[in-house]
Amino acid sequence: MGTIKLSSDGNGSRGGETIGGAGESKLPAGLYLVATPIGNLGDISRRALETLRGADRIAAEDTRVARRLLSALAIAAPRIERYDDHADAQSRARLLAAIAAGESVALISDAGMPVIADPGMKLVRAAREAGLRVTAVPGASAPLTALALSGLPSDRFYFAGFLPPRQSARRSALQELAAIPATLIFLEAPQRLRESLADLAAVLGGERQATVARELTKMFEELRNGTLAELAAAYTDAPAPKGEIVIVVGAAPEEATPSASDSEIDARLAQAR
Repeated sequence: MGTIKLSSDGNGSRGGETIGGAGESKLPAGLYLVATPIGNLGDISRRALETLRGADRIAAEDTRVARRLLSALAIAAPRIERYDDHADAQSRARLLAAIAAGESVALISDAGMPVIADPGMKLVRAAREAGLRVTAVPGASAPLTALALSGLPSDRFYFAGFLPPRQSARRSALQELAAIPATLIFLEAPQRLRESLADLAAVLGGERQATVARELTKMFEELRNGTLAELAAAYTDAPAPKGEIVIVVGAAPEEATPSASDSEIDARLAQAR
């Protein structure tokens, strides 16, 4: 989800240094879903580094972003090819043929975990149907990071991805989610944050607790907490914020269930016999 910004400001390569090292090892043939940092380059895992170094080819949401990432990690780029939302059956067939021929393919998105609100689902499904090895190299995830930082209940949550850009479709989608008894997680573009918060408050109820998380793990990370009504008001006249945004909303309030009297319970049991 989103695009990683590599810099030397403490959130990318620090002071000109890079993360990585020499040496490669051949990976077994298969499809590797590799998580990349959502902002802070230091969040790359050792296993992700080893996988990216050893892969025969990398399928990337954006090849330019992928090359910048590999350069910052001091990894000599293998063959990189684009695999995004517009990838067709021919692109998938080409990658599957490479794996079947003994190659290792690392799938990465611009930032975070591939397939989660990013391209890759059809490729994973096709690879599994073909009996090819598919494994994940997990790591940073913006929705889970925002959930952890929000302080809202995390024992049950629903990830809804991006809301529709048009208000009528957005409100319709929110109506379907309104009664879900779980914390809701949304991704949103900065230019639509104001309108989306207003619709969230109108449809879900302005009293619900929520968090707007922005630029997670980066230098200007910001979390703003409050009710949906308070957050909608805070962004009404404010300029559109910059950066990647996650909205976390508390679960629908539980409706009070009236307790039945003993006579009512007896009547219901008799009726059920």
